[in-house]
Amino acid sequence: QVQVVESGGGLVQPGGSLKLSCVVSESYFSILTMGWWRQASGNERELVAHMGRSGVYYKDSVKGRFTISRDDAKNTLYLELNSLKPEDTAVYYCNKVIGKFNWGQGTQVTVSS
Repeated sequence: QVQVVESGGGLVQPGGSLKLSCVVSESYFSILTMGWWRQASGNERELVAHMGRSGVYYKDSVKGRFTISRDDAKNTLYLELNSLKPEDTAVYYCNKVIGKFNWGQGTQVTVSS
């Protein structure tokens, strides 16, 4: 069974930065289009960004502030969050875009002064 483990969240002030990591125990990770989702309390889970051989996608509200990257040698996906806003507060998850692994536990990002 594939394991997905997110980390790197925390409490940060508005305007601050964080870098999230996601390690996936899947041998063909390098050919997968991988993405980051987030779910704020009381809201649906939404796709924030994804990255694959066809390119990169960002949700409009995070363009210019978030950067997705990956290290295929380490089976790791990253999301760098800059200029954070209170509305970015959510649990962040990673997964493959086509089909889904079992969701990991996510990592909590809280933006508050």
